[in-house]
Amino acid sequence: MKLRNYRTSILLGLTFALMISAFWFFPNLAFIIFLSLLLQLLLLPLVNRLSQKLPRSVSAGLVLLLFVLLALAILGIVSSSFIPTFKKFVQDIPELTRNIENIEWLRDSELLHTELDSVWGELMTSGVTALKSSLSIVISIFNKAIDIVIILFVTFYLLMDGEKIKSYLAGLFPHKDYARVLNLFDRILAALRTYVCSQLVICFITATVVFLYFSLRGLPYASVFAVVSGISEFVPVLGPTVASAFGTLLTATQSPIMALQTLGFYLVLTQINHNFVYPTLIGKSLNLHPIAIILGIIFGGELLNAAGMFLAVPIIVVIKLVIEDIYRDRQQMLQNLEQSRWNHSHKA
Repeated sequence: MKLRNYRTSILLGLTFALMISAFWFFPNLAFIIFLSLLLQLLLLPLVNRLSQKLPRSVSAGLVLLLFVLLALAILGIVSSSFIPTFKKFVQDIPELTRNIENIEWLRDSELLHTELDSVWGELMTSGVTALKSSLSIVISIFNKAIDIVIILFVTFYLLMDGEKIKSYLAGLFPHKDYARVLNLFDRILAALRTYVCSQLVICFITATVVFLYFSLRGLPYASVFAVVSGISEFVPVLGPTVASAFGTLLTATQSPIMALQTLGFYLVLTQINHNFVYPTLIGKSLNLHPIAIILGIIFGGELLNAAGMFLAVPIIVVIKLVIEDIYRDRQQMLQNLEQSRWNHSHKA
């Protein structure tokens, strides 16, 4: 077949390859656009409903304002419990290290002693630095505040003119494939919306359940474990595993029985999340094999550290949908060619 028949598929492949590579070459810009897009996908249904009664710009502004106020309220509630607990956790790190080293089944393992010393040393250093270096914290918060303001502005314009932007981008491809490209964009945005909404729900459920478990059992650092467990859900498979090991190891300083109970709690929670909650929320819309997720997370971590692990699943979803679209187009083209040959031979 002639190469020009695959022009749209080639352009789609190159376009999305360049977009993904932007996270490597222009990470700040790429993250601002990506987070703005996720926020737009999260708020879009409410804006669409409100815009039936109010102008689009007013609807977008009101919804975005309500989101900011809600986020600040949640942040204030969480911080009131998390920050004091986290400070105490940082201060108790040396004692926790000694307690873990004195656990009977770890006492004779020199390798574990060395690894634990290294891990706790890094945690203590970073924690103390974060608490004492006020100037660095202020600068960091200022920089992040600027990024947040930019993200909010970009989100506002995406909420207001998202459909126009999507149609314009689809119009840059060959005219005959306008509907195909637009449909691909819609599938990608729908999959990303499903992903981010389901992840937020799972994070909230996990953090709440972990907080209640540690509080009701009278275990220390309940809010720290809740935040760690909630955030870890944004790194599927590997994140919950690390959070479970972290929580179980520290509760082992209380008693071996408590550690076993905590391990059982995390196992049950993880199974419920990934066998009932996660499939219920996203159904089969993503349809990713766990091996693909794990390898993608590892590869993303190698390239962009923690940010790469967070981006792994969304990027895999986008790549999967683009490849499926290119494959379907090729199959349709081959089918049309076969049909054309059959009609030609039948007429002859």
